[in-house]
Amino acid sequence: MSWVSFTALFFATWWVVLFAVLPFSVRTQDDDHDVTLGTVPSAPRGPHMLRAVIRTTIATAILMGIFYGLTHGLGYSLNDIPHIVPDFGQTPAK
Repeated sequence: MSWVSFTALFFATWWVVLFAVLPFSVRTQDDDHDVTLGTVPSAPRGPHMLRAVIRTTIATAILMGIFYGLTHGLGYSLNDIPHIVPDFGQTPAK
């Protein structure tokens, strides 16, 4: 895999991980018992995007490190995925 493909995969994975990481450690206005007039109680209390971006980058780097280890270290590729799971649809030969 070229570095361009790896970079594209990194950023696609980064966006998916961002939406998975966003809800973690968010303090709502209701948690602080200080709801601003005109907002819902479940609205975030303050900005937390920098922490979410840092966590997303770290988690994506770990995932891409695992992917790199599997593809370059162990020699697996995306074409090997169908062969990892056994085919249960075939009957055994007699």
